[in-house]
Amino acid sequence: MERKLILVLVIMIFGLRVNAEGQNVIVQPVSATSGVTQVINVNTINSAPVVNVQPTMPQMISFEKCTKKYEISVDKLYFLTLASINANKFTINEIQSKNGYILFTAANRKFLASVNRVDPKSAILKIVPADNNYFFPIGILTNIYKYVDLNVTTKIEELG
Repeated sequence: MERKLILVLVIMIFGLRVNAEGQNVIVQPVSATSGVTQVINVNTINSAPVVNVQPTMPQMISFEKCTKKYEISVDKLYFLTLASINANKFTINEIQSKNGYILFTAANRKFLASVNRVDPKSAILKIVPADNNYFFPIGILTNIYKYVDLNVTTKIEELG
């Protein structure tokens, strides 16, 4: 009874639409000023909404998603992060290998990637927006993390 009442209220507030597959969807604004909307598919079995957010759509990102711990040395994580930013074709603005940070531009916004030692065998990667505005596409973080995850077993070689 309560689920049906909540669903009716959601339908009245946001408006229910039917997509091409015949499923009921709710279209709601992500931000009042951006004009971007997100689509919520309503599961007809248990009436639980499932949010489909694309990785290229700007959204509010929690700080917990901006940090990830790796069981590798701090030097290796720094080089993998630098390679990941380069492989994703983000613009590298500044590199500080002594302090372990990289300033780069993605989606017309500046980000700071910093690598810090947790203990001798693990390090943490933190990627945060330079302007402290956490409304950005999640794909920026996931692409960097995926590259590091895929290449964590790669040996670091000195060229030259």
